[in-house]
Amino acid sequence: MANKANASYNFAVHFHFDLVFNFYFFSIMILIDDKILSDDLVEEHFVCNLNACKGVCCVLGEGGAPLEDEELGIIDDIYEDVEPYLTEEGKAAIEAQGRYIHTETNEYSQFELPLVKEGGACAYLTFNELGIAICGIQKAYEAGDVDWVKPISCHLYPIRVNQHEDFTAVNYSRWEICSPACQNGKQLKVKLYEFLKEPLIRKFGQEFYDRLAGIEAEWKK
Repeated sequence: MANKANASYNFAVHFHFDLVFNFYFFSIMILIDDKILSDDLVEEHFVCNLNACKGVCCVLGEGGAPLEDEELGIIDDIYEDVEPYLTEEGKAAIEAQGRYIHTETNEYSQFELPLVKEGGACAYLTFNELGIAICGIQKAYEAGDVDWVKPISCHLYPIRVNQHEDFTAVNYSRWEICSPACQNGKQLKVKLYEFLKEPLIRKFGQEFYDRLAGIEAEWKK
């Protein structure tokens, strides 16, 4: 334990305090500029195994996928091109609720994608012949009909990003249904941040990702 703590301290100095300790939670956090990341991103293994989970993370849950403000206009712009890929149930839900909805609680206020019913699947969700859930927006993107793959919160999952007044929190959202992905990642020796390289760069940029990869490389020494 002492050796690991010393190594972590060296990382902090080498990366201009990229690594800092959060003693309250007894865990090491990664600090890159104004972003505070859980060390799970470089410690945990993860590769989605859709044959095992069937994409159920898009089917279960209390609310729809969170949207960033700039994504609202994008959804409005591409909806007519995405609509043909959606299920009749999904289109009916969007017709009734809107292309996105606003949710406000004591904890947060945000726009989200609508669900087909409370606690049900995302209205933009489709299923292939194997019963695997696939984003209708992503299907339109892969077909070349739109140039936007899907909301960044979906693209980053199971990483969750929460904006605070002075910093951005980047955490790993653990869910039992993702156990096959954790097992798959261990077998393939792929870390969570490596699996999510594309959306991490999309959200935070190449330099951010390179610094995160550098921290993980030093952590291995």
